[in-house]
Amino acid sequence: MSSRRRFYARPLLATAASIVVLTGIASAAPAATPATPQAATLDDTYYQDALGKTGTALKSSLHTIISDQTKLSYSQVWDALKATDQDPANSSNVILLYTGRSQSKSGNGGDVGDWNREHVWAKSHGDFGTATGPGTDIHHLRPEDVQVNSIRGNKDFDNGGSAVSGAPGNYTDGDSFEPRDAVKGDVARMILYMAVRYEGDDAFADLEPNDRVSNGSAPNIGRLSVLKQWSQEDPPDSFERNRNQVIFDRFQHNRNPFIDHPEWVEAIW
Repeated sequence: MSSRRRFYARPLLATAASIVVLTGIASAAPAATPATPQAATLDDTYYQDALGKTGTALKSSLHTIISDQTKLSYSQVWDALKATDQDPANSSNVILLYTGRSQSKSGNGGDVGDWNREHVWAKSHGDFGTATGPGTDIHHLRPEDVQVNSIRGNKDFDNGGSAVSGAPGNYTDGDSFEPRDAVKGDVARMILYMAVRYEGDDAFADLEPNDRVSNGSAPNIGRLSVLKQWSQEDPPDSFERNRNQVIFDRFQHNRNPFIDHPEWVEAIW
């Protein structure tokens, strides 16, 4: 792992920290409040059995809730991503995860310059391939440039490395990949969704984050401490929230709870 480390904090976080120090407010954990008004409505319906819980009890409840889903085939993922990751400024395009590039929806495939289906939880980590289930779960499948997808490969996530060609703001080395700042939290929440959704009770491996890199084919991915930091410092934005809603309304009919309730990351891990 490269010794290079990059830490960033959004100005809002730094300002909030200053207010706490200056006013003498106790540094207790923030109240468990929904990320959006819509999430408050979901608390009365979709998440009602998870409210008030923490730790393994919360994880277990969320697993039961989000496991009720419609499963897609791997070929259906192509069309799903054209809807979930549509460019808000150009309905003919999708936004690529790591590069941030807006690219024609029809420019998908396996050739240089095309976009393809990136498994954010690398499919070799648990050996689930493209089987219907974790291999086709669009909560962690995103459009990405073919070459950048290949560079990421099945590496764990961590801070550090050298700049990725063609993908400004991304870094990589021999055992890890660091995405651009604008999607660090997205990556973290996708990984943690997978850890809650796939618990080894449906013929697939029990997927769990850990604080290591070089996890290989084990059903683990890291680093958890870095992913938690990324989730805190890059909270859900309108694109990520809309994506969650489109998946819920049109495709899988389940949600990523860490987009609706980012505070549940800390409540579980």
